[in-house]
Amino acid sequence: MTELKLDPRRTALVLIDLMPRIVALETAPLSGREVLERCVALAKATRSVGGLVVNVRVERPGVDVQPEGSGFAPGAQPEPGDLEIVKRTLGAFGRTGLDLELQTRGIETVALAGIATNFGVESTGRAADDLGYAAVYVADAMTGLDARAHEFAVSTMFPRLGTVCSGTEYVAALSPTT
Repeated sequence: MTELKLDPRRTALVLIDLMPRIVALETAPLSGREVLERCVALAKATRSVGGLVVNVRVERPGVDVQPEGSGFAPGAQPEPGDLEIVKRTLGAFGRTGLDLELQTRGIETVALAGIATNFGVESTGRAADDLGYAAVYVADAMTGLDARAHEFAVSTMFPRLGTVCSGTEYVAALSPTT
């Protein structure tokens, strides 16, 4: 990987589907709980340097009452200054105001993490690329419903759509160098 440098004022950390009913799913290679903990730490680091955190959750379309566990998981609730997006499609850009919100804030790069790698994360990343955003995939802060699908996305798809990094590399890239 080449050295990653990010301007926190132009970067949004987009956290996909960190909801109790999604975190509780059987996932691999990481558990939902591990991904949640890592994403909470990334959000804290992003906020500490003035970056934008986008909290995305899914709602099932056409139903009056959402399933239990459809809010944000403990620790992943939006904080003041965060952006909350409710999606009804796989990705966070489809039929939401995410693109307009990011444009209004001058965001050029989206860093992606959450559950599930080869569903919400990949769909959001593909749309981000289509819309002209630079995409950063924080590979150790996401997991799939199946380890093979996760590994395929991280090793084959994501490098074609953006930059793949670890959480440590992401945080270091946000930090000003002296």
